[in-house]
Amino acid sequence: MYPILRPLLFRLEPELAHALTLQGLKYAHLLGLTRLARARATEQPCRVMGIEFPNPVGLAAGLDKNGDYLPALSSLGFGFIELGTVTPRPQPGNPRPRLFRLPQAQAIINRMGFNNKGVDHLVAQVRKARYRGVLGINIGKNFDTPLERANEDYLIGMRKVYALADYIVINVSSPNTAGLRDLQHGDLLADLLAALKQEQQRLAQQHGRYVPLVIKIAPDMSEQELDQVAEQLLAHGIDGVAATNTTLSRAGVQGLRHGDQGGGLSGRPLQQRATDVVHHLHRRLQGRIPIIGIGGIVDAASALEKLQAGASLVQLYSGLVYRGPTLLDEVLTALWQQKLRRYAAVPA
Repeated sequence: MYPILRPLLFRLEPELAHALTLQGLKYAHLLGLTRLARARATEQPCRVMGIEFPNPVGLAAGLDKNGDYLPALSSLGFGFIELGTVTPRPQPGNPRPRLFRLPQAQAIINRMGFNNKGVDHLVAQVRKARYRGVLGINIGKNFDTPLERANEDYLIGMRKVYALADYIVINVSSPNTAGLRDLQHGDLLADLLAALKQEQQRLAQQHGRYVPLVIKIAPDMSEQELDQVAEQLLAHGIDGVAATNTTLSRAGVQGLRHGDQGGGLSGRPLQQRATDVVHHLHRRLQGRIPIIGIGGIVDAASALEKLQAGASLVQLYSGLVYRGPTLLDEVLTALWQQKLRRYAAVPA
C-alpha cells in the first residue's frame, strides 16, 4: 500500500505528509487494517541491557515525539519503540519550513528543534495506550534553558518518565538546539552523567525497578572525542549508547535540491559514518556497554552492517519515509534467514 501512497505524499509539504501518514496509520489501526502491513519474523528475542526484546529492530525517536500514535505503531512488528524527544515544557520548535526530503539520496534534512507537547502530555498518552512492548523514551532540554542548567531539565524528564519507560535515552546530540552538543564533551558531560546516575539509583529504589540509561551521540566527532565519550560512559556506569544522531556533514547531497539547508542530515548518506562510529565504539567498549545502531538503514544490508559492526539493536526512521513498513519486514526477514544459515552451517 505504501508504494502506492508515497508519490501522493511526496507531493505534499514534508511535515504535513508526516502528520497525515501518522493519522492514516492511526485510523487503519482502529479498523484493524495494520495487521496487513505487519512484518513477518517478528519473534527473534534478544536480551540487551537486562531487557527482553521481541526482536532487535526498533523505531527510532522522532517519528512519534508525543506518544500520540503508540498503539498504531506497535502493531507493525517493531521489537521496541522509542518516543520523543520530549522536553519538560511544551515548545513549538524552529520556524517552518524545517523538514526537507532529498529523494535522489534517500535522505532527509531536519531542523525541527525538539518541537513537542511536553513530557506531561507524553506521559498521559503512554498511560492511555497501555502498551505492553518495550518502550524507550527520549528526553532533551528546552531550547531556552541555559546550558549551565541543562541537567535540571534532564532530571525533570527522567523523573516524569521513569515509571513508564523500559529505558531512557538522553539526547545530547541534536544539532538543532543551540549549544546542545557541548554536553557531549568534558566537564559538562561528566557532570550530566554523574547527576543522571545518582538520580537513576534514587528512582530505582523509589520504584523498585532499574531503568537503563542510554546516551545518544552525534556522528560528527573525531576518534579521540569518541574515545573520551566512551571513557565517560564506562566511568559512570551508563547502560547503553545510541549511535548516531543526524550529521552536519553534507557529503552525498552536495548540489541536490535542499542539500544546502541547515539542520541534521539523515538517511543513506549517513549510513557509512554511523556504522564507522558503531564499529569504533564497539572496539573501544569491548562489549561492556551495548550499542543501538542508528543512521542510514534503508535496506536489510545496511541493518546487517550495523549489527556486524557491533550494534546489539538497530533503529529505523528515515528509511521508513522512503520504504514504509516493508523496510521492517525486509530487515527482520533477512535476520531470520541469516540465523537459519548459521544453524545449517553447524555440524550435526
